[in-house]
Amino acid sequence: MRSILLASCLALAPGLALAEPHCSLLAPLTAADTPPPVSVSTSSPPPAAAPSGLATPSPAAPTDLRRIAALQRIAASGATLTDLGPYHGMRRVVVRTGDQFMLMSAAPDGQAVVGGLMADLSTADLIRIAGGSLTELGMQHGLRGLLVRSGPQFQVFYATPDGERVIPGVMWDAAGKNLTRDQVVSVAGTMPTVTIGPVDAAMPAAVAAPQPASGLRVVQTTTFGTLGDAAAPRLWMFIDPQCSYSVQAMQRLQPFVASGRVQLAVIPLSVLDYEDRGRSTTSALAMLSQPAEQMVTAWSRGDLNGTPVPEAAARLQANMAAAHAIQLRGTPTFIWRKPDGSEGRADGLPGDLDAVLASIGS
Repeated sequence: MRSILLASCLALAPGLALAEPHCSLLAPLTAADTPPPVSVSTSSPPPAAAPSGLATPSPAAPTDLRRIAALQRIAASGATLTDLGPYHGMRRVVVRTGDQFMLMSAAPDGQAVVGGLMADLSTADLIRIAGGSLTELGMQHGLRGLLVRSGPQFQVFYATPDGERVIPGVMWDAAGKNLTRDQVVSVAGTMPTVTIGPVDAAMPAAVAAPQPASGLRVVQTTTFGTLGDAAAPRLWMFIDPQCSYSVQAMQRLQPFVASGRVQLAVIPLSVLDYEDRGRSTTSALAMLSQPAEQMVTAWSRGDLNGTPVPEAAARLQANMAAAHAIQLRGTPTFIWRKPDGSEGRADGLPGDLDAVLASIGS
């Protein structure tokens, strides 16, 4: 039974990628300069008072949750937090944004959270079942990290402080940094299946990082899907189909598209393979197998099944090379032409989409 439970954890893990706060690249784009993760929140650090998104299921919960730094940032982003209380040495909280929710568990020091459902497995059970397929990742914020492989698939588990439960999930610190990414980057086989940049080119460490190419020129070389009136001002959007912030951006932009205020040109990429074990690549290939006028609709409906066309892989590689050329940091990334002809760019989901749209030239 516990072996079946472990297999279920490995199978269900891709859904956890949808809660990824920063849909950022696993590896730096250049050897000389590592770009910071994309920040999708434009709010300042939360004040000492309770964030407005904090739920109050019991009188003691708000005060307790305010002490957990990693949860303060999540609440400040607009999510609603419901306290489930302590469990196996961690604090469990339900995080809701719109119609999406996730169970998170705060680390003992309050400086990090793990997103995922606790499995009914002890650390000893996991080690016994996984055997030689387990890799120790060390301690982070008082939690032991364990990477388990099952064929080509892998999943990171975090052991509760008492060792009685494990959580298949992703850890973020109080600043929103993906700590799981840092833990697995040195483990063979966890890198993305599609690489950023020319396939055969490697930049010597002594060579300075080049300046990013003009985004307005680069986007013209990509394969993209369109949505909206062709006569409306165009907003280019680099996305990963499995990135939750790409999905949110699409949802927030749809009313502007429907009103004819903007036309979207959506460029599929694959940057989250290291977390979703290839689903980003599969989804991007499915999008790039669609005609331009159907690509975005297929993504919005989740209709990304089926066998990709033979040309899809080359299209995706070209899009990834374009992302490399503009030194893309994560998804979504927006490019547009301003009224004076200059280039506008936003890395991450803008806090004020209306202001971005107002700055797009005709």
